[in-house]
Amino acid sequence: MAQGPRYRVHFRRRREGRTDYRQRQRLLRGRVPRAVVRLSHRNAIVQFISYDEKGDRVMATATSKELNKLGWNGSTGNIPAAYLTGYLAGLRAAANGVEGAVLDIGLKGPARGSGVFAALKGMLDAGIAIPHGEEVIPAQERINGAHIDENMGKMIEEVKSRMEAK
Repeated sequence: MAQGPRYRVHFRRRREGRTDYRQRQRLLRGRVPRAVVRLSHRNAIVQFISYDEKGDRVMATATSKELNKLGWNGSTGNIPAAYLTGYLAGLRAAANGVEGAVLDIGLKGPARGSGVFAALKGMLDAGIAIPHGEEVIPAQERINGAHIDENMGKMIEEVKSRMEAK
């Protein structure tokens, strides 16, 4: 380990590879809420977060585990589940007064048609204004789950109608 009077230890989250502080600073400078999307192999988490000096405030959140309570019996780690999670979080954020946000995908690399952008499409369909390029959003067939099962689109519409009924 380096030693000496000029050696500076970086923040713990940077050392662990969890936070890019330069990117975070650029996102916070706009003073617009962040739409934070985090994906794992089994789950999707979408949160709307606003900056506060004492600590970030979570304005709305949704996880793909909640979809099971709404009648979703498919996997919670695929593109249709990410879309529905983004849609649910967008409905909750709109109910809390959020009109616009900026997408925060963290350290994940932006890949066209990925689950991160499926969640973005869900938030857009819920009425949240988020700047984006149309070329990154997955095809409608992938969002409807046609690559998984023919009946997946019907199940998505049923779950969406239950979300709107709440």
